[in-house]
Amino acid sequence: MNEEHKRIVVGVDGSSLSLVALRTAHRLADLLGCHIQAVTVWSYPVALAVPIPSTEWTPRVEAESALDEALAAAFGQELPEGLTKTAVAGQPVHVLVEASRGAEMLVVGSRGRGGFKGLLLGSVSSAAAAHAHCPVLIVHPGETDS
Repeated sequence: MNEEHKRIVVGVDGSSLSLVALRTAHRLADLLGCHIQAVTVWSYPVALAVPIPSTEWTPRVEAESALDEALAAAFGQELPEGLTKTAVAGQPVHVLVEASRGAEMLVVGSRGRGGFKGLLLGSVSSAAAAHAHCPVLIVHPGETDS
């Protein structure tokens, strides 16, 4: 694979651990000469059995906005060079596993927004670790992380 296209995929759901995952991936990307691909996943709410187009609100626009907010929270105004943003409809595990194809690494938080606070490893992170096409780094909260 061309050195210019090496990438580290990061699962971003806006949780504090996904911000830690972004910062960790940034440090690793600098060391490994990779770019970061920040991936967030969205789906239509269950109440919308049939997707209804709207110019005012859509889950995709909401996801893209949440991804931008997470990147700003993790990096401030200066995003890492070469960072790409991806917002994809689907199931988080499937999207992250597919995004891991050809990646140098997949970085995810040990728990995301959906889980019980007491769980050590969330369902998305454990499934991604089991099925990814590259090495997976699962970040856990440190003393200063929630």
